[in-house]
Amino acid sequence: MVIPGTVTKSGNMESKSSSVSPSAPPPPTLLRRLINLDTVASLHLYSFFRPILPFSLLKSLELSGDGRLFFPVTLSILFATTTPAAALTTPISLLLNLLIGSLLDLLLIGLIKHIVQRPRPVYNKNMFLSFAVDHWSFPSGHSSRVSFITAFCFLYYNQIRDDLLINLLNFDAQSGIVKYFVLVVGLWAAITSVSRVLLGRHFVLDVFAGGLLGVLEGVIVFRVFNYENFSSWFR
Repeated sequence: MVIPGTVTKSGNMESKSSSVSPSAPPPPTLLRRLINLDTVASLHLYSFFRPILPFSLLKSLELSGDGRLFFPVTLSILFATTTPAAALTTPISLLLNLLIGSLLDLLLIGLIKHIVQRPRPVYNKNMFLSFAVDHWSFPSGHSSRVSFITAFCFLYYNQIRDDLLINLLNFDAQSGIVKYFVLVVGLWAAITSVSRVLLGRHFVLDVFAGGLLGVLEGVIVFRVFNYENFSSWFR
């Protein structure tokens, strides 16, 4: 029996619970905000340039930095220089260092992709996956590969100029291809990296991180993991 004008214990609890507003969700972390911004910016870039740039151009840039093309070409040139006549004019150590750096890039990209496991953009379509880790987006393997090649060409420019461009390919020392070789390679790398976002394969942060990783790989090969050091270690 409830006497009018009194408040029951249960009613008091109900009134208290109804007066307490639900707790607000915690604010997103700085990393989450950065990822959200990266996702939105990448989508805007993709949507803006998609009707402007031809798909064939972006696809050609993708193929130019593809490891499925880069590794066979490098190995073919390296095996072709194993003959005594070719070894006299071809910088074998240069090609070996390029191959070492490419393998290092493949290893690091696969490891980081497996650890981070960031999904690719939802609008990424018709992409051939060479390895299981290619399902993941961070970092961009194309960006790291072309950035490594650029850093490699910059650090080994004197040897590339003398042994490869002038002695092997017979370019004139004053020709534009010799003078601006690194600049041309750098422009190709930059355009190829940007195309990864415009093609919808990656987010902007993927490309940026891949570029930094590629430059770091070039320095590591130049300073530590190279044919010259390996040969001295095993003597």
